[in-house]
Amino acid sequence: MALRTALMIAPLGADETTDDLAATFTTVDPAAPALTVGELSTQRGDGIFESIGVVDGHPQEVEAHLERLAHSAQLCDLPAPHLEQWRGAVLTVAAECGPGESVIKLILSRGVEHGPSPTAWATAASAADFSRVRTDGIRVVTLDRGYSIDAPASAPWLLLGAKTLSYAVNMAALREAHRRGADDAVFTSSDGYVLEAPTATLILRRGDTFVTPAPNGGILHGTTQLSLFEHLADRGFTTVYETIPVADLRTADAAWLVSSVRLAAPITELDGAALTVDAEFTASLNDYLLSPRD
Repeated sequence: MALRTALMIAPLGADETTDDLAATFTTVDPAAPALTVGELSTQRGDGIFESIGVVDGHPQEVEAHLERLAHSAQLCDLPAPHLEQWRGAVLTVAAECGPGESVIKLILSRGVEHGPSPTAWATAASAADFSRVRTDGIRVVTLDRGYSIDAPASAPWLLLGAKTLSYAVNMAALREAHRRGADDAVFTSSDGYVLEAPTATLILRRGDTFVTPAPNGGILHGTTQLSLFEHLADRGFTTVYETIPVADLRTADAAWLVSSVRLAAPITELDGAALTVDAEFTASLNDYLLSPRD
């Protein structure tokens, strides 16, 4: 994933006004050092981020991503982001993306240890080629996340609903999935309910109804899932949020992992058992996800 551009952001307060947003941005060499050794994003993973898919220079679902950034900031006791400033940063780096698929990352860190303010930046890079997994699908295993479905209510300091930089567990889960001969994983709660994938949201099909785990239990509300549910509703399908027992995974008519950059990847195998894949329907979902979406 080759970086195309990087932009340091001098964060404005949420209610701060300025006549020159561009003056709060500094373009830097994406290959050059830009953070200090006291930066808490690298020392402790103390920060939040968003990954925004870009198609032919058009950033997808920007408002949904910015709303989630603000929600994550609130959960992590970070200063509320100035949404107009972050929107401007997205458009600035998107202008460097060009044709094809790219990814924009937005990062808001608590800053330098004992420092006066947060650190913020945005990058744009070429996206990996996910065309094969969108058509051929992925093999998935279930992995116990190690907490019950009600953990977020009893332990909000776990930050389970925030998109934080602390992704070591998520990456360890992907490595474990690979050790088990799979491509990805679906987390489950210790009391037997479906959560989410390490970097994606799960959608199941039951006839003409599409189901995703209810955004509780520390589940990150997926921006791509939200967009797809709107699209499916427009096509006359029913969309619902449910607390899904693990056993229901195996009886679904079809299943996908969806995310902002990989888009819709059909699940071909779950814990070694084959799942039905509707290639034509999956292609229609990805056609929609590759169209300009605001």
